[in-house]
Amino acid sequence: METILLQGRGDFAEWRAAARNLLSRRIAPDEVVWSTIDAGSLFAPTPAAPVTAGPAALVPKTFVDLAETVICHTEPGRFALLYRVLLRLQTERALLGIPADADIAALHRLEKSVRRDCHKMTAFVRFREVPEAEPAARRRFVAWFEPDHFILPRIAPFFARRFADMDWMILTPKGSIGFADGNVTLSDEPTRKPALDDPADQLWLTYYASIFNPARLKVRAMQSEMPKKYWKNLPEAALIPSLIAEAPARVAAMAAQQMQAPPAFHARLQQRRQEDAPPPPVGGLAGLRQEAAGCTRCALHCQATQTVFGEGPERAAIMIVGEQPGDQEDLAGRPFVGPAGQVFDTVAAEVGLDRAAAYVTNAVKHFKFEPRGKRRIHQKPDAGEIQACRWWLTRELDLVSPRLVVAMGKTALFALTGKDGRLADQRGRIMDWQAGRSLLVTVHPSYLLRLPDRRQQAEETARFRDDLALARRWREDAAG
Repeated sequence: METILLQGRGDFAEWRAAARNLLSRRIAPDEVVWSTIDAGSLFAPTPAAPVTAGPAALVPKTFVDLAETVICHTEPGRFALLYRVLLRLQTERALLGIPADADIAALHRLEKSVRRDCHKMTAFVRFREVPEAEPAARRRFVAWFEPDHFILPRIAPFFARRFADMDWMILTPKGSIGFADGNVTLSDEPTRKPALDDPADQLWLTYYASIFNPARLKVRAMQSEMPKKYWKNLPEAALIPSLIAEAPARVAAMAAQQMQAPPAFHARLQQRRQEDAPPPPVGGLAGLRQEAAGCTRCALHCQATQTVFGEGPERAAIMIVGEQPGDQEDLAGRPFVGPAGQVFDTVAAEVGLDRAAAYVTNAVKHFKFEPRGKRRIHQKPDAGEIQACRWWLTRELDLVSPRLVVAMGKTALFALTGKDGRLADQRGRIMDWQAGRSLLVTVHPSYLLRLPDRRQQAEETARFRDDLALARRWREDAAG
């Protein structure tokens, strides 16, 4: 029997070094006792034997990602479980894809528990300001939290990004995270709960009580998201029992209260708003474009530079519907002027499809992105955002009244039809869609740009060319 002694505080590299040693010597899982320094063991630790030459331990990246999370759990059997799966992966390459396997199911249970612990820590850490005798360049804060697992190294980057404008410490029974002048420090040394007293707590309690809506109270759902074990470290938790107890009476009072006239200043505000309102829009596409410039139907307008509306003839036989504006379209305020638009223009010109004769627009009118440094990375719009923009797309269809609509990409297809099917099942043919209107489904040009394999990119570009050629032939037949 071989005993492996680890610190056991969520260090993946520590376990990996020991596991590689054991694997190189083909030590069976039932011949190893994994122990941690603070746990003790009935067996004396055996010195590690030198690593001998052996076959390389190849595992999928998904296993490494899974192991890095599971190793943070406090379950004593996590080391043995990971080593057992590691050994099985040498002969069972598809093991991770079998969720019903007992070992894989156990790994995912531990992973879920660690991820939930991380999520709860981001939600329930409450900072208190540390009073200073003299004003400092950066304010200082301290917080206390009691995690279930060894998650501090995993969660430290989140707090460093979120609270980069202040210095702080998060103390826990499993160690601490410090942040000062932009530098993160981690300690495994257990800490005690400090005396936390912040005058701002009363402001927070007042705010929390004021936003509590008794009509939307769901006690079980609240306790599921905010388990009682966290309440002792949350200042607002002291209010929860009384807020719950008072909720039925408050709801009854709200229902019984008669309608009241608005305050006197309400009429003045309404009059001022009417005076400041822009002139009514003109009709047609120009009016619709002017109206869409102030669109606030979903949250995408908050970050986007501007609305990117469609362009083209008011009465076009063909309407091209893309997915959403990209970075360059957002800045220019015009659809299909970025890299994907250039691909579309090139292929359309090759097959003789005149872009100037078609109406070109997007299913979603604002650019959805995630900032990464100085770059804005495209993000797929969700169903709610597509639904909000469908209102504009429907009005464009009514005004332009095209006889053929080309849906490029799944977002465009969903916006037009409300169906989220596979493009491959519908592309390459012109289908009857609405009364007097046909639909042609194809890929979005950005899909072609994302293909890493040149051969596949050439094949898919040829298929895209065939789809646009089909639209051109339809136009010729319709004109003839």
